[in-house]
Formats: sequence, C-alpha cells, structure tokens
Amino acid sequence: MTVEFIADLASRSLWVTLLVAAPILGLGLAVGVAVSIFQAVTQIQEMTLTFIPKIIAIFLAILIFGKWMMLILLNFTSNLWINLPNYIK
Repeated sequence: MTVEFIADLASRSLWVTLLVAAPILGLGLAVGVAVSIFQAVTQIQEMTLTFIPKIIAIFLAILIFGKWMMLILLNFTSNLWINLPNYIK
C-alpha cells in the first residue's frame, strides 16, 4: 500500500460519508431554520417546539432517501471487498 492509495481511499470514504449524510443533515438544517424563524416571528420560546419537526423531517428523509443511501453504501462496501486482494499486494 502506498501513501497515495491510502489518501485516495480516505478521500473516497469521506466523500461517501458526506454524500450519505447530506440529505438528512440538509433537511434537518432547513427545518431547524424554518422553526427558528417561526419562533422569532411569533415570539414563541417553547424548547420542545424545535425537536418534533426535526424528528419528523429526519424520519421522512430516511424514508425518502434511505434506499439511495443504502445503494451508495453497498456499492462502496462491495468495491472495497472485491478489490481487497489488490489492496494487500
């Protein structure tokens, strides 16, 4: 294994991690900003108001993007296992 190979593998791993986490984090961020704006406009300062919409949004994101996220992870993992003999050389 060379340094370039390890750097490339780490780069691909980070890219897959960001790609899989992006829909959930993005939707959670959007809902959090929307709830914060709603709270600022209406001056409702209820702490539990922020959690329920985020939980629902993240659950919906997993339902919508779950299959796609699983395919990305399966492709990455299968490529890793298939090329394992090449990595050992």
